[in-house]
This record gives sequence, structure tokens and C-alpha cells, in this order.
Amino acid sequence: MKNNLQFLKVLILVLILLAISPCRLFSQTFKPTDESFRQYQYPEWFRDAKFGIWAHWGPQAVPRQGDWYARQMYEEGSADNKYHVANYGHPSKFGYKDIIPLWKAERWDPEKLMALYKKTGAKYFVSMGSHHDNFFLWNSKIHKWNAANMGPKKDVLGIWQKAAQKEGLRFGVSEHLGASYTWFQASHKADKKGAMRGIPYDGKDLKYSELYHKKAAVGDKDWLTNDLENQQEWLNSIKELIDNYHPDLLYSDSNFPFGDVGREMVSHFYNEDIKKNGGKLEAVYNCKQPSYGMWVEDLERGVKDTINKFPWQTDTSIGDWFYRTGQKYKSSTEIIQMLVDIVSKNGNLLINVVQTPEGDLEPDMLKILDEIGKWTAVNGEGIYGTRPWKLYGEKPANAKVIKAGNFNEEKVKYSAGDIRFTQKGDILYAFCLGTPSAAVQIKSLGKNSKLTEKEVKLVTMLGSDEKLTWKQGVTGLIISKPVKLPKWQVITFKVEFEK
Repeated sequence: MKNNLQFLKVLILVLILLAISPCRLFSQTFKPTDESFRQYQYPEWFRDAKFGIWAHWGPQAVPRQGDWYARQMYEEGSADNKYHVANYGHPSKFGYKDIIPLWKAERWDPEKLMALYKKTGAKYFVSMGSHHDNFFLWNSKIHKWNAANMGPKKDVLGIWQKAAQKEGLRFGVSEHLGASYTWFQASHKADKKGAMRGIPYDGKDLKYSELYHKKAAVGDKDWLTNDLENQQEWLNSIKELIDNYHPDLLYSDSNFPFGDVGREMVSHFYNEDIKKNGGKLEAVYNCKQPSYGMWVEDLERGVKDTINKFPWQTDTSIGDWFYRTGQKYKSSTEIIQMLVDIVSKNGNLLINVVQTPEGDLEPDMLKILDEIGKWTAVNGEGIYGTRPWKLYGEKPANAKVIKAGNFNEEKVKYSAGDIRFTQKGDILYAFCLGTPSAAVQIKSLGKNSKLTEKEVKLVTMLGSDEKLTWKQGVTGLIISKPVKLPKWQVITFKVEFEK
């Protein structure tokens, strides 16, 4: 009887704990091991979102010369070096430390921009946390070289986060610090010829070592340093970022960084997110290494060539990574084509919108975003919340084969002969990636296709009430060219099947 009473008390206690917080009682935790990371489950918010906008923005925009200025201004004879000497002076006297105070962000209106990005169709927003220049955009106690203390004298990352949350967008941060140590070693050099030969650049001055790092050991030249002290500094910095801002997404501009040090960071990120969400993991970690289900693989300026087993992401930019005078931007059509192709292969598109040093957007950039927004408002039904179909799509017979990888986006050309598929429940969406000049034939939906088990019941075009003429034949679904085509080139057919 006594044992039964004790058992009853324990049972009641367990039930009370379950009622108070069932998630916390049985929530998962991550250890810094690959075995532990394999329990990772991709959050539905990321799988549904498909499209994110990135602000790859900071002091390097000031000279208006594009990406990697903080390093290339120290590369003797480079275009940026010549520009710097002509406009600011020799880097032994006027270095990157002197560029930073010139970044004022005086026309930056984060709430206005975030409302625009939401209207464009983005479901998540990513702020750069720090580029390879080692300048933090968050309010940091690690060192003084941060935006809250210098330049704009604002917690840029925190302000972006509040603006994103106000618009209901998920918030992410990109960190490029892993490569900073070796990337910034150019600042420790000196000219090898000319009037300033042998005079060290300002990076060699120990007064500025918190910004430029210490001199690297001989042979330490890889993208990710083997310097253990710097690896620990990186870990401390990213932990500070995680603990103070708790982003939904964290992106590392590298392969998986620093072995066990990186595992400690990612396990900390996952576990802190579980605490934030009452026992549920909703965090996404990106890096440029195949994930095997442990994180989200990222391709820089590249796409996959087929459906990937695990969700993945392409990161790219509408133009250069940082603002450059006179740069050419991708068109809205090119961006929409990429988005559809990537989504059909189980991926997301994260695209950088190039801001001026002052923080606003140029008129041609606003026009591109407006065109994308008009397309997503009508065609987003076939993008958001969808999953890959049995086949990602169809290509023209003479299409060039482009293998998956980084930096292949310029090789990929889309046309009306490119069809891409997504599905949502029993609905199939077929995207034609160029304006059709004749009837559209979709071979995968023919009656003799092994991919379709049911007959097509109805075909409509998103954004149109036109009654389409179509026929499902043995060799394919033939859709007559619509009488009235939309203004955009990528059109979406909604295909419904017999029950």
C-alpha cells in the first residue's frame, strides 16, 4: 500500500512537470560532436521561407570600389591600392582604421528598408555581423572596433533585428571572421618598390592589433587559420553574438570552421536556440560544406544540378558584395529564374541587396525589388511552403550541362524551354522560365510518364483568369500559348489532378 502511494505521488509530480513545460522536460541538447549533430531537424520555417534578403554592408562600402577593399588597399599595385593612394594617401599613413570613421550611414532607414524587403517577398533577413575586416556591426565588449563605438555609433545588428522582427521576418547574421586572421595579413606588409619602399603599412603597428590581428606565423596562409589563439578569439566573438542577439540563422563564410572549436560554437548556437524557443530547435546554421543533415549547406554564387536530399541555400548578390560606383546589377528576371530553379531543387535563395555607404538604395535597385515583389505577390503560391516534386524540372535538349558548385551562376542560362516543378499537397506548380513563343510542352506530365499516376484535371496560370487550352497526351501535357501573357517572363502553371 505504501509503495503504491509513493508511486502515485511520483506519477502526479511527473504529470505536473509535463503540464508546466513538456518541451523543456524532454528537449534535445547538442554535444559538440558530429554524432550529436545528426539529430538535427531542419526547421519548417526555413523550409517554407525559400527567399531571404541580406545586407552585406559596412565600412568597406565607403570608397565605393566594391568588395575586399580592406585587404586590396594593402596589395601594392592593385586597383584598390592605386585608388587609395590617390584619394586617401599611402596605407602607412592612412589605413583602413581611418576609413572606418568615414562610414556614417547617415541615410540608413532600417524600418523603411525592411518593409520594402517584406514587400519584395523575403521571409527572412540577414545582417552581416562582421566581414573579414574584423569590424563588428554589433555592440561588443570584445574590442572597440565596432559600429556602436565608431562610424555610425549605432548597434547596427541590433537595429536591423528589431526592424526584421517588427515586419515578422526571421533574423539571421553572417560572420566572416573565420578568414579574417589570414585575410588581413596584407596590412602587415610594406611596398617593395617606389618612394615608400620598406615603410610598413599601419597594420604592423601593435597599437592596432585588435583590428588587424598579430603577424601570422610563416606558412599560415589558408582561408581558415591554424593559429589556436585566434580560433579561440573567434569562438569568444561568435558566442558573444549568439548570447546577445539569439539569431534564427547564423552563416559562416567558410567550410565548417576550426574542427572541435567550430563544433563547440554550433552546439552552443543550437542549445541556446532550444532555450529561447522553450525546448524546440528552430536555428539554422549555414556553412560552405556538405551538411549530411547536420546544418544547411551554402553555395556562394552557385546552384545545384539536381534535387538535394537536404535543404540547402545559395548566397549571391544583385551586384558586387559592397557598393561600387557604376556596377551592373542582376535583372529581376535573372533573380526570379534563380529563385525558381533553386526552390525546385530543395534550396533557398539568400540575395544581397547592395546599399550605398550612406545606407540607402539607388533608383535602379528599387526598380528591381519592385519588379520582384510584383512577381512574388502573384506567383509566391508556387514558391512559399512548397517542396520538391519527383523531378526538379526539364531542360531544352541542347542545354549545356552545368555541374553543381560555387561560382557557377554566370554559366547557367535559362529560357522558355526550361521547366521547373514544385508541389504543395496535391497541387503541382510548373514554372516556364522564359516567355513562351509557342505552346508549352511538359513531357513529365504525359500519360505514359512514370512520374504521374493521375490524369490532369485542370491547368491554370497564376495571376490570370484566362481559361487555358491544354491537352494531356501520351508524350506530354501541351498547354497552348496563353492569349494574354503577364509582364514578367517567368510564368507559373498550376496543375491539379483527378482525385
